[in-house]
Amino acid sequence: MKMTFAKRVIAIAAAGMLSAGSAMAQDKAASLDELLKMVKDARVAESADQRKREADFRRQKANQQALLNQAKQTKANEEARSVRLEKNYEENEVAVDQKRQQLQERLGSLKELFGHLTSAAGDLRSNVETSLVSAQYGERAAFLDDLIEKMNSADQLPTIEEIEQLWYEVQRETIEGGKVVKFTGTVIKPNGDKADQDVVRIGTFNLVSDGQYLSFKEGKLEELPRQPTEYLSQAKALESAAPGTFSKVGIDPTGPSGGSYLGALINSPSIVERWHQGQLVGYIITGVGVFAMLLAIFRLIVLTGVSAKVSAQLKSDKANTNNPLGRVLKVAEDNPNLDGETLELKLEEAVLKEKPAIESGLQLLKIISAVAPLLGLLGTVTGMIVTFQAITIFGAGDPKAMAGGISGALVTTVLGLVVAIPTVLMHTLVNGRAQRVLHILDEQSAGIVAENVEAK
Repeated sequence: MKMTFAKRVIAIAAAGMLSAGSAMAQDKAASLDELLKMVKDARVAESADQRKREADFRRQKANQQALLNQAKQTKANEEARSVRLEKNYEENEVAVDQKRQQLQERLGSLKELFGHLTSAAGDLRSNVETSLVSAQYGERAAFLDDLIEKMNSADQLPTIEEIEQLWYEVQRETIEGGKVVKFTGTVIKPNGDKADQDVVRIGTFNLVSDGQYLSFKEGKLEELPRQPTEYLSQAKALESAAPGTFSKVGIDPTGPSGGSYLGALINSPSIVERWHQGQLVGYIITGVGVFAMLLAIFRLIVLTGVSAKVSAQLKSDKANTNNPLGRVLKVAEDNPNLDGETLELKLEEAVLKEKPAIESGLQLLKIISAVAPLLGLLGTVTGMIVTFQAITIFGAGDPKAMAGGISGALVTTVLGLVVAIPTVLMHTLVNGRAQRVLHILDEQSAGIVAENVEAK
Protein backbone atom coordinates (compact mmCIF):
# COMPACT_ATOMS: atom_id res chain seq x y z
CA MET A 1 0.00 0.00 0.00
CA LYS A 2 2.81 2.30 0.87
CA MET A 3 4.53 1.48 -2.41
CA THR A 4 1.44 2.34 -4.46
CA PHE A 5 1.01 5.67 -2.73
CA ALA A 6 4.65 6.42 -3.20
CA LYS A 7 4.46 5.65 -6.90
CA ARG A 8 1.47 8.01 -7.30
CA VAL A 9 3.23 10.78 -5.42
CA ILE A 10 6.31 10.34 -7.55
CA ALA A 11 4.21 10.47 -10.80
CA ILE A 12 2.39 13.61 -9.64
CA ALA A 13 5.69 15.19 -8.62
CA ALA A 14 7.22 14.35 -11.98
CA ALA A 15 4.30 15.92 -13.86
CA GLY A 16 4.48 19.02 -11.67
CA MET A 17 8.16 19.31 -12.19
CA LEU A 18 7.83 19.05 -15.99
CA SER A 19 5.24 21.86 -16.06
CA ALA A 20 7.14 24.06 -13.59
CA GLY A 21 10.16 24.67 -15.83
CA SER A 22 13.73 23.69 -16.29
CA ALA A 23 14.94 25.41 -13.12
CA MET A 24 12.76 23.23 -10.81
CA ALA A 25 13.48 20.08 -12.84
CA GLN A 26 17.17 20.34 -12.06
CA ASP A 27 16.59 20.09 -8.22
CA LYS A 28 16.62 16.63 -6.60
CA ALA A 29 14.38 15.68 -3.59
CA ALA A 30 16.07 14.01 -0.66
CA SER A 31 12.78 12.50 0.67
CA LEU A 32 9.10 12.05 -0.19
CA ASP A 33 8.10 14.94 2.05
CA GLU A 34 10.55 17.24 0.36
CA LEU A 35 9.29 16.06 -3.04
CA LEU A 36 5.69 16.78 -2.03
CA LYS A 37 6.68 20.24 -0.88
CA MET A 38 8.38 20.91 -4.19
CA VAL A 39 5.24 19.88 -6.11
CA LYS A 40 3.12 22.23 -4.01
CA ASP A 41 5.48 25.14 -4.51
CA ALA A 42 5.50 24.51 -8.28
CA ARG A 43 1.70 24.59 -8.43
CA VAL A 44 1.61 27.82 -6.45
CA ALA A 45 4.19 29.45 -8.76
CA GLU A 46 2.32 28.27 -11.87
CA SER A 47 -0.97 29.76 -10.58
CA ALA A 48 0.74 33.10 -9.90
CA ASP A 49 2.23 33.20 -13.43
CA GLN A 50 -1.13 32.35 -14.93
CA ARG A 51 -2.84 35.17 -13.06
CA LYS A 52 -0.12 37.58 -14.20
CA ARG A 53 -0.55 36.56 -17.86
CA GLU A 54 -4.31 36.99 -17.61
CA ALA A 55 -3.85 40.49 -16.20
CA ASP A 56 -1.46 41.39 -19.05
CA PHE A 57 -3.93 40.07 -21.61
CA ARG A 58 -6.77 42.19 -20.17
CA ARG A 59 -4.56 45.29 -20.27
CA GLN A 60 -3.56 44.67 -23.87
CA LYS A 61 -7.17 44.06 -24.84
CA ALA A 62 -8.15 47.38 -23.30
CA ASN A 63 -5.30 49.13 -25.16
CA GLN A 64 -6.30 47.54 -28.49
CA GLN A 65 -9.85 48.74 -28.01
CA ALA A 66 -8.61 52.26 -27.32
CA LEU A 67 -6.46 52.19 -30.47
CA LEU A 68 -9.38 50.89 -32.52
CA ASN A 69 -11.60 53.68 -31.25
CA GLN A 70 -8.87 56.21 -32.07
CA ALA A 71 -8.48 54.84 -35.63
CA LYS A 72 -12.25 55.05 -36.20
CA GLN A 73 -12.22 58.64 -35.03
CA THR A 74 -9.26 59.48 -37.31
CA LYS A 75 -11.02 57.86 -40.28
CA ALA A 76 -14.13 59.91 -39.64
CA ASN A 77 -12.09 63.12 -39.36
CA GLU A 78 -10.20 62.41 -42.62
CA GLU A 79 -13.42 61.62 -44.48
CA ALA A 80 -14.87 64.92 -43.32
CA ARG A 81 -11.64 66.67 -44.39
CA SER A 82 -11.78 64.98 -47.81
CA VAL A 83 -15.30 66.27 -48.33
CA ARG A 84 -14.17 69.78 -47.46
CA LEU A 85 -11.14 69.55 -49.82
CA GLU A 86 -13.24 68.28 -52.73
CA LYS A 87 -15.65 71.13 -52.24
CA ASN A 88 -12.73 73.58 -52.06
CA TYR A 89 -11.18 72.07 -55.23
CA GLU A 90 -14.41 72.48 -57.16
CA GLU A 91 -14.69 76.08 -56.01
CA ASN A 92 -11.05 76.73 -57.05
CA GLU A 93 -11.65 75.19 -60.50
CA VAL A 94 -14.52 77.57 -61.06
CA ALA A 95 -12.36 80.49 -59.89
CA VAL A 96 -9.45 79.46 -62.14
CA ASP A 97 -11.73 79.21 -65.17
CA GLN A 98 -13.05 82.65 -64.41
CA LYS A 99 -9.53 84.05 -64.05
CA ARG A 100 -8.41 82.42 -67.30
CA GLN A 101 -11.36 83.84 -69.13
CA GLN A 102 -10.63 87.23 -67.62
CA LEU A 103 -6.94 86.91 -68.65
CA GLN A 104 -7.88 86.04 -72.24
CA GLU A 105 -10.27 89.00 -72.41
CA ARG A 106 -7.67 91.41 -71.08
CA LEU A 107 -4.86 90.08 -73.29
CA GLY A 108 -6.79 90.73 -76.45
CA SER A 109 -4.36 91.30 -79.34
CA LEU A 110 -1.38 90.79 -77.02
CA LYS A 111 -2.07 87.06 -77.16
CA GLU A 112 -1.01 86.94 -80.81
CA LEU A 113 2.04 89.07 -80.01
CA PHE A 114 3.17 86.72 -77.25
CA GLY A 115 2.73 83.78 -79.62
CA HIS A 116 5.11 85.39 -82.10
CA LEU A 117 7.52 86.24 -79.29
CA THR A 118 7.49 82.64 -78.08
CA SER A 119 8.15 81.37 -81.61
CA ALA A 120 10.96 83.87 -82.19
CA ALA A 121 12.56 83.05 -78.85
CA GLY A 122 12.37 79.31 -79.57
CA ASP A 123 13.95 79.71 -83.01
CA LEU A 124 16.70 81.90 -81.61
CA ARG A 125 17.32 79.43 -78.78
CA SER A 126 17.84 76.57 -81.24
CA ASN A 127 20.26 78.72 -83.26
CA VAL A 128 22.14 79.85 -80.18
CA GLU A 129 22.86 76.23 -79.18
CA THR A 130 25.05 75.67 -82.26
CA SER A 131 26.06 79.24 -83.14
CA LEU A 132 29.74 80.07 -82.78
CA VAL A 133 28.71 83.50 -81.48
CA SER A 134 27.69 81.73 -78.25
CA ALA A 135 31.35 80.88 -77.69
CA GLN A 136 31.83 84.59 -77.04
CA TYR A 137 28.41 85.45 -75.60
CA GLY A 138 27.41 82.41 -73.59
CA GLU A 139 24.94 84.24 -71.33
CA ARG A 140 22.31 84.45 -74.08
CA ALA A 141 21.13 80.87 -73.59
CA ALA A 142 20.15 81.41 -69.94
CA PHE A 143 18.19 84.58 -70.79
CA LEU A 144 16.30 82.85 -73.60
CA ASP A 145 15.47 79.85 -71.37
CA ASP A 146 14.01 82.14 -68.71
CA LEU A 147 12.05 84.13 -71.28
CA ILE A 148 10.56 81.02 -72.92
CA GLU A 149 9.60 79.57 -69.55
CA LYS A 150 7.93 82.83 -68.54
CA MET A 151 5.93 83.14 -71.77
CA ASN A 152 4.77 79.53 -71.54
CA SER A 153 3.49 79.98 -67.99
CA ALA A 154 -0.11 81.04 -67.26
CA ASP A 155 0.68 83.46 -64.43
CA GLN A 156 3.65 85.46 -65.80
CA LEU A 157 4.14 87.96 -68.61
CA PRO A 158 7.40 89.24 -70.15
CA THR A 159 8.42 92.79 -69.41
CA ILE A 160 9.10 95.47 -72.01
CA GLU A 161 12.81 95.21 -71.20
CA GLU A 162 12.82 91.46 -71.88
CA ILE A 163 11.02 91.90 -75.19
CA GLU A 164 13.55 94.55 -76.21
CA GLN A 165 16.38 92.25 -75.10
CA LEU A 166 15.01 89.49 -77.36
CA TRP A 167 14.97 91.86 -80.32
CA TYR A 168 18.54 92.91 -79.45
CA GLU A 169 19.75 89.29 -79.36
CA VAL A 170 18.19 88.59 -82.76
CA GLN A 171 19.98 91.58 -84.24
CA ARG A 172 23.26 90.74 -82.50
CA GLU A 173 23.24 87.20 -83.92
CA THR A 174 22.83 88.61 -87.43
CA ILE A 175 25.47 91.33 -87.05
CA GLU A 176 28.07 89.15 -85.31
CA GLY A 177 27.83 86.65 -88.16
CA GLY A 178 29.66 89.14 -90.38
CA LYS A 179 32.49 89.98 -87.99
CA VAL A 180 35.97 88.59 -87.37
CA VAL A 181 36.68 89.23 -83.69
CA LYS A 182 39.17 88.11 -81.06
CA PHE A 183 38.24 87.20 -77.48
CA THR A 184 39.67 85.19 -74.61
CA GLY A 185 38.29 81.73 -73.97
CA THR A 186 39.11 78.43 -72.29
CA VAL A 187 40.31 75.92 -74.87
CA ILE A 188 40.41 72.17 -74.17
CA LYS A 189 43.44 70.50 -75.74
CA PRO A 190 43.29 67.00 -77.30
CA ASN A 191 45.08 65.60 -74.23
CA GLY A 192 42.43 67.07 -71.90
CA ASP A 193 44.40 70.09 -70.65
CA LYS A 194 42.65 73.44 -70.44
CA ALA A 195 44.24 76.77 -71.34
CA ASP A 196 42.96 80.35 -71.40
CA GLN A 197 44.08 81.84 -74.70
CA ASP A 198 43.01 84.21 -77.46
CA VAL A 199 40.39 82.86 -79.83
CA VAL A 200 39.55 84.33 -83.23
CA ARG A 201 35.96 83.88 -84.39
CA ILE A 202 35.43 84.07 -88.15
CA GLY A 203 31.76 85.06 -88.32
CA THR A 204 29.63 82.00 -87.68
CA PHE A 205 31.92 79.72 -89.67
CA ASN A 206 35.06 78.79 -87.75
CA LEU A 207 37.08 79.37 -84.58
CA VAL A 208 40.88 79.39 -84.55
CA SER A 209 43.33 79.72 -81.70
CA ASP A 210 47.10 79.43 -81.60
CA GLY A 211 47.11 78.45 -85.27
CA GLN A 212 44.67 75.55 -84.68
CA TYR A 213 41.03 75.11 -85.65
CA LEU A 214 38.52 74.69 -82.80
CA SER A 215 35.10 73.11 -82.41
CA PHE A 216 32.26 74.44 -80.25
CA LYS A 217 30.04 71.78 -78.69
CA GLU A 218 27.85 71.96 -75.58
CA GLY A 219 29.31 75.32 -74.66
CA LYS A 220 32.93 74.09 -74.75
CA LEU A 221 35.81 75.11 -77.00
CA GLU A 222 37.83 72.06 -78.06
CA GLU A 223 40.89 71.88 -80.27
CA LEU A 224 40.38 69.49 -83.18
CA PRO A 225 42.51 66.33 -82.82
CA ARG A 226 43.18 66.40 -86.58
CA GLN A 227 43.83 69.66 -88.36
CA PRO A 228 43.61 70.79 -92.01
CA THR A 229 47.38 71.24 -92.34
CA GLU A 230 47.17 73.20 -95.59
CA TYR A 231 45.23 76.01 -93.87
CA LEU A 232 47.06 76.23 -90.52
CA SER A 233 49.55 78.82 -91.75
CA GLN A 234 46.68 81.02 -92.93
CA ALA A 235 44.95 80.68 -89.55
CA LYS A 236 48.16 81.72 -87.79
CA ALA A 237 48.52 84.71 -90.10
CA LEU A 238 44.92 85.75 -89.40
CA GLU A 239 45.54 85.77 -85.63
CA SER A 240 48.53 88.08 -85.99
CA ALA A 241 46.93 90.32 -88.62
CA ALA A 242 46.38 93.97 -87.72
CA PRO A 243 42.80 95.23 -87.32
CA GLY A 244 41.29 96.45 -90.58
CA THR A 245 43.63 94.44 -92.81
CA PHE A 246 42.73 91.58 -95.12
CA SER A 247 44.11 88.11 -94.54
CA LYS A 248 43.55 84.96 -96.56
CA VAL A 249 42.14 82.08 -94.51
CA GLY A 250 40.28 78.85 -95.16
CA ILE A 251 36.75 78.63 -93.68
CA ASP A 252 34.07 75.99 -93.70
CA PRO A 253 30.78 77.37 -95.10
CA THR A 254 28.92 74.49 -93.44
CA GLY A 255 30.36 75.33 -90.01
CA PRO A 256 27.13 76.27 -88.21
CA SER A 257 25.39 73.12 -89.48
CA GLY A 258 28.06 70.76 -88.22
CA GLY A 259 31.20 71.49 -90.24
CA SER A 260 30.75 68.65 -92.68
CA TYR A 261 33.18 70.06 -95.26
CA LEU A 262 35.95 70.66 -92.73
CA GLY A 263 35.28 67.25 -91.18
CA ALA A 264 35.58 65.54 -94.56
CA LEU A 265 38.76 67.47 -95.31
CA ILE A 266 40.31 66.57 -91.97
CA ASN A 267 39.28 62.92 -92.08
CA SER A 268 40.64 62.41 -95.58
CA PRO A 269 43.68 60.14 -95.24
CA SER A 270 47.06 61.64 -96.01
CA ILE A 271 49.44 60.12 -98.56
CA VAL A 272 51.32 58.29 -95.81
CA GLU A 273 48.08 56.96 -94.31
CA ARG A 274 46.88 55.76 -97.70
CA TRP A 275 50.26 54.09 -98.23
CA HIS A 276 49.83 52.22 -94.94
CA GLN A 277 46.40 51.03 -96.12
CA GLY A 278 48.21 48.85 -98.66
CA GLN A 279 49.61 46.83 -95.75
CA LEU A 280 52.08 44.01 -96.52
CA VAL A 281 51.56 43.91 -100.31
CA GLY A 282 51.86 47.68 -100.44
CA TYR A 283 55.13 47.58 -98.52
CA ILE A 284 56.48 44.93 -100.90
CA ILE A 285 55.50 47.00 -103.95
CA THR A 286 57.13 50.05 -102.42
CA GLY A 287 60.34 48.14 -101.72
CA VAL A 288 60.42 46.78 -105.26
CA GLY A 289 59.79 50.26 -106.65
CA VAL A 290 62.59 51.80 -104.59
CA PHE A 291 64.97 49.06 -105.71
CA ALA A 292 63.96 49.60 -109.35
CA MET A 293 64.54 53.36 -109.14
CA LEU A 294 67.92 52.95 -107.47
CA LEU A 295 68.96 50.35 -110.04
CA ALA A 296 67.78 52.52 -112.93
CA ILE A 297 69.56 55.59 -111.59
CA PHE A 298 72.74 53.61 -110.96
CA ARG A 299 72.72 52.11 -114.47
CA LEU A 300 71.93 55.49 -115.98
CA ILE A 301 74.93 57.03 -114.21
CA VAL A 302 77.18 54.14 -115.27
CA LEU A 303 76.03 54.26 -118.89
CA THR A 304 76.38 58.02 -118.98
CA GLY A 305 80.02 57.62 -117.91
CA VAL A 306 80.57 54.82 -120.44
CA SER A 307 78.95 56.89 -123.18
CA ALA A 308 81.22 59.82 -122.35
CA LYS A 309 84.33 57.60 -122.54
CA VAL A 310 83.16 56.09 -125.83
CA SER A 311 82.60 59.57 -127.25
CA ALA A 312 86.12 60.52 -126.14
CA GLN A 313 87.47 57.32 -127.77
CA LEU A 314 85.85 58.28 -131.05
CA LYS A 315 87.94 61.42 -131.08
CA SER A 316 91.19 59.61 -130.21
CA ASP A 317 93.50 57.78 -132.64
CA LYS A 318 94.81 55.37 -130.03
CA ALA A 319 92.78 52.61 -128.43
CA ASN A 320 92.16 53.09 -124.69
CA THR A 321 91.07 50.02 -122.73
CA ASN A 322 89.08 52.03 -120.15
CA ASN A 323 85.97 51.87 -122.37
CA PRO A 324 84.18 49.21 -124.46
CA LEU A 325 85.05 50.84 -127.79
CA GLY A 326 88.72 51.09 -126.87
CA ARG A 327 88.83 47.42 -125.97
CA VAL A 328 87.20 46.48 -129.30
CA LEU A 329 89.66 48.69 -131.20
CA LYS A 330 92.50 47.11 -129.21
CA VAL A 331 91.54 43.72 -130.68
CA ALA A 332 91.85 45.16 -134.18
CA GLU A 333 95.22 46.73 -133.36
CA ASP A 334 96.52 43.49 -131.90
CA ASN A 335 95.57 41.50 -135.03
CA PRO A 336 96.49 43.66 -138.08
CA ASN A 337 97.33 40.73 -140.39
CA LEU A 338 94.11 38.77 -140.06
CA ASP A 339 91.84 38.29 -143.03
CA GLY A 340 88.48 40.04 -143.12
CA GLU A 341 86.33 37.11 -142.00
CA THR A 342 88.56 36.22 -139.09
CA LEU A 343 88.84 39.84 -137.99
CA GLU A 344 85.07 40.18 -138.18
CA LEU A 345 84.64 37.17 -135.92
CA LYS A 346 87.22 38.54 -133.50
CA LEU A 347 85.45 41.91 -133.35
CA GLU A 348 82.03 40.29 -132.91
CA GLU A 349 83.44 38.27 -130.04
CA ALA A 350 84.81 41.43 -128.43
CA VAL A 351 81.44 43.20 -128.82
CA LEU A 352 79.61 40.22 -127.29
CA LYS A 353 81.95 40.38 -124.31
CA GLU A 354 81.09 44.03 -123.75
CA LYS A 355 77.32 43.61 -124.26
CA PRO A 356 76.42 41.94 -120.87
CA ALA A 357 78.07 44.73 -118.89
CA ILE A 358 76.35 47.40 -120.98
CA GLU A 359 72.87 45.79 -120.77
CA SER A 360 73.22 44.82 -117.09
CA GLY A 361 70.00 45.49 -115.11
CA LEU A 362 67.82 46.19 -118.15
CA GLN A 363 66.10 42.83 -118.03
CA LEU A 364 65.44 43.22 -114.28
CA LEU A 365 63.89 46.64 -114.81
CA LYS A 366 61.67 45.19 -117.49
CA ILE A 367 60.52 42.39 -115.18
CA ILE A 368 59.77 44.82 -112.35
CA SER A 369 57.70 47.02 -114.64
CA ALA A 370 55.60 43.97 -115.55
CA VAL A 371 55.37 42.47 -112.04
CA ALA A 372 54.48 45.67 -110.13
CA PRO A 373 50.91 45.95 -111.56
CA LEU A 374 50.39 42.24 -110.87
CA LEU A 375 51.42 42.73 -107.24
CA GLY A 376 48.99 45.65 -107.06
CA LEU A 377 46.23 43.45 -108.44
CA LEU A 378 47.13 40.78 -105.89
CA GLY A 379 46.80 43.26 -103.02
CA THR A 380 43.48 44.52 -104.38
CA VAL A 381 42.04 41.02 -104.67
CA THR A 382 43.15 40.03 -101.15
CA GLY A 383 41.79 43.33 -99.78
CA MET A 384 38.44 42.77 -101.48
CA ILE A 385 38.28 39.26 -100.03
CA VAL A 386 38.79 40.66 -96.53
CA THR A 387 36.18 43.36 -97.15
CA PHE A 388 33.56 40.92 -98.36
CA GLN A 389 34.28 38.63 -95.44
CA ALA A 390 33.59 41.55 -93.09
CA ILE A 391 30.36 42.28 -94.97
CA THR A 392 29.36 38.63 -94.59
CA ILE A 393 29.91 38.79 -90.83
CA PHE A 394 28.69 42.30 -89.98
CA GLY A 395 26.39 43.03 -92.93
CA ALA A 396 26.40 45.96 -95.35
CA GLY A 397 24.49 48.37 -93.14
CA ASP A 398 27.27 50.96 -93.15
CA PRO A 399 28.12 52.05 -96.72
CA LYS A 400 30.98 54.23 -95.44
CA ALA A 401 32.76 51.28 -93.84
CA MET A 402 32.30 49.17 -96.97
CA ALA A 403 33.55 52.00 -99.20
CA GLY A 404 36.53 52.49 -96.87
CA GLY A 405 37.51 48.83 -97.17
CA ILE A 406 37.24 48.89 -100.97
CA SER A 407 39.23 52.12 -101.07
CA GLY A 408 41.99 50.55 -98.97
CA ALA A 409 42.04 47.51 -101.25
CA LEU A 410 42.51 49.66 -104.35
CA VAL A 411 45.54 51.37 -102.83
CA THR A 412 47.79 48.47 -103.86
CA THR A 413 46.66 48.81 -107.48
CA VAL A 414 47.62 52.47 -107.38
CA LEU A 415 50.98 51.62 -105.83
CA GLY A 416 51.61 49.00 -108.51
CA LEU A 417 50.91 51.51 -111.28
CA VAL A 418 52.95 54.19 -109.53
CA VAL A 419 55.91 51.81 -109.51
CA ALA A 420 55.37 50.36 -113.00
CA ILE A 421 55.01 53.63 -114.93
CA PRO A 422 58.28 55.27 -113.78
CA THR A 423 60.07 51.92 -114.07
CA VAL A 424 58.99 51.61 -117.72
CA LEU A 425 60.17 55.16 -118.40
CA MET A 426 63.49 54.57 -116.67
CA HIS A 427 63.93 51.27 -118.53
CA THR A 428 63.35 53.06 -121.81
CA LEU A 429 65.85 55.76 -120.93
CA VAL A 430 68.53 53.34 -119.70
CA ASN A 431 67.97 51.00 -122.63
CA GLY A 432 68.38 53.93 -125.00
CA ARG A 433 71.78 54.77 -123.51
CA ALA A 434 72.86 51.14 -123.69
CA GLN A 435 71.72 50.72 -127.30
CA ARG A 436 73.57 53.90 -128.26
CA VAL A 437 76.84 52.46 -126.95
CA LEU A 438 76.19 49.08 -128.60
CA HIS A 439 75.33 50.81 -131.87
CA ILE A 440 78.67 52.64 -131.79
CA LEU A 441 80.51 49.38 -131.11
CA ASP A 442 78.76 47.63 -134.03
CA GLU A 443 79.35 50.59 -136.30
CA GLN A 444 83.04 50.85 -135.49
CA SER A 445 83.50 47.07 -135.83
CA ALA A 446 81.90 47.09 -139.25
CA GLY A 447 84.07 50.02 -140.28
CA ILE A 448 87.27 48.27 -139.19
CA VAL A 449 86.32 45.13 -141.11
CA ALA A 450 85.53 47.15 -144.21
CA GLU A 451 88.87 48.96 -144.05
CA ASN A 452 90.70 45.65 -143.61
CA VAL A 453 89.00 44.13 -146.65
CA GLU A 454 89.73 47.19 -148.81
CA ALA A 455 93.38 47.16 -147.74
CA LYS A 456 93.80 43.55 -148.95
